[in-house]
Amino acid sequence: MDSQTIFAECTLVEVQQGWLRGKHVQAVTGEYFYSFKGIPYAKPPLGSLRFKAPEEPESWEGVRNATENGAVCPQINLLKNFYVPGSEDCLFLNVFTPNVHPPKPLPVMFYIHGGLFKSNSGDDTFFGPDFLISKNVIVVTINYRLDAIGFLSLETKEVPGNAGLKDQVLALQWVNRNIKQFGGDLNRITMFGQSAGAASIVYHMVSPMSKGLFQRGILQSGVPNLDCFYSYKPRDRAFKLGRDLGFETKNTSELLTFLQSVPTEKLINTTSSLLASEEITSIIFKLHPFVPVIEKDFGQQRFVIEDPFKALETGNVNKVDVLCGYTSHENLILMPFYVNWFYIERYNKYRELFVPTKILFNSPPDVILYLADKIIDHYFEDKSISVSNMPEFINYATASTMFYDVHRFFRRWPQVGTKFFYKFSAYSARNMYGHQGTRYGIYGSAHTEDLLHLFYQKDLDLPFERNSKEYKIIQLLVTVFTNFAKYGNPTPDSSLGVIWPQFDNTSLAFVNITDELEVGSAPDEEHVQFWKTILEYAGITF
Repeated sequence: MDSQTIFAECTLVEVQQGWLRGKHVQAVTGEYFYSFKGIPYAKPPLGSLRFKAPEEPESWEGVRNATENGAVCPQINLLKNFYVPGSEDCLFLNVFTPNVHPPKPLPVMFYIHGGLFKSNSGDDTFFGPDFLISKNVIVVTINYRLDAIGFLSLETKEVPGNAGLKDQVLALQWVNRNIKQFGGDLNRITMFGQSAGAASIVYHMVSPMSKGLFQRGILQSGVPNLDCFYSYKPRDRAFKLGRDLGFETKNTSELLTFLQSVPTEKLINTTSSLLASEEITSIIFKLHPFVPVIEKDFGQQRFVIEDPFKALETGNVNKVDVLCGYTSHENLILMPFYVNWFYIERYNKYRELFVPTKILFNSPPDVILYLADKIIDHYFEDKSISVSNMPEFINYATASTMFYDVHRFFRRWPQVGTKFFYKFSAYSARNMYGHQGTRYGIYGSAHTEDLLHLFYQKDLDLPFERNSKEYKIIQLLVTVFTNFAKYGNPTPDSSLGVIWPQFDNTSLAFVNITDELEVGSAPDEEHVQFWKTILEYAGITF
């Protein structure tokens, strides 16, 4: 049998629904791998299935072409603010494997994208597997329903909420049923995700629906208790959406019938604000109307059965190894908004915006204003709240939106497996958002910039020449993540120059990632302790 014949056979894989034809492609790093894209993992959620839990995928006759990305889910481009129509028939996943028939089954890395539960997709235009594939792992990326289409809740049995998270579960189940056909190891499935993707994984870590479907989780800059994922009166919000679209009713069945009939674009990037304060907080990325909810019990299979923090208290969690962390200057990604005078001026005009949403919606005005003054005094002292004091504003914004909440979650996560913490501080020519801070003397890594060193972005002209600083950071971060996927330990030996200590609430051990690894303790503890006093004053315990 000649090599060409072997090549042709290896691009065909049989899954439970039928045969797939993929491509044998060359990574930007030079290695070859097999690419299978646009694989449906659920029945198209159209018509009467809109807003509802996904259903099992349909089979097909013959060989399905799996060489192109499937349609993205309808969404808004967050940073450029334009509508991306996509299609509601968008429940596709992609599988990238270095070897369909490896000598030993390969670890699987299952990626969930971020985007505030309202944007993004698993397409390889941004999430190219090239860097990861070189470490002999299988990479899976997915689409899931977004915004109101994925996260509307009527608090009924038909539409309890979390359809987008249930999409993720069905995709994960599909991987468990089929990944062996691509050379994957069912006992080494690692979920990894960033921002809303990381928050999603926490829900999987505590959900009975995901029990046993994965063994490890990597949380990149996201947990469910972040302000931007705060859920407020989801049923009332659904009715407000109906009123905003010109339909008045108090009947959930009537509302569902109406919302299933409206054009897709009317359900994307709606505000559906219940309070005047939401109009302001949504503008500054502090609140989004359609996010995960705690599902009420109507006898349906529930994905989120309780607040994740209650699960942490009772120990009712899935036994997985966890690697958790964030970037050094998360909010640099919003610099284009921050340098807009009108944006910063909102904070001067409405000083309560400095207060976390979870306090803003649950505390009396005197508490809110008192805490706003404490926060301003701590971060700005006698300086003005203005564009000229951008370092102080970035310092405040990153600590308030990420540091405290991530530590509050991770310090409560029980030791049911290995537990590691990182901070990604690398700065290179690939930091397409972080470079905006240099004019203010800020050098660090913004939200998403770990992804720019983990995935290959086809449409971005970002450097990665061998022997460059950029390539060194890529190789380091990719090795850390794939080591964790393989062994449950980012440094199973000393080949990266350090032995990474596990995190516990005494040592608070972590590793700072630049172009090398540096072991440290208690990252950003000054910020954590300050915000601890702020939230405890409002009755929220650390």
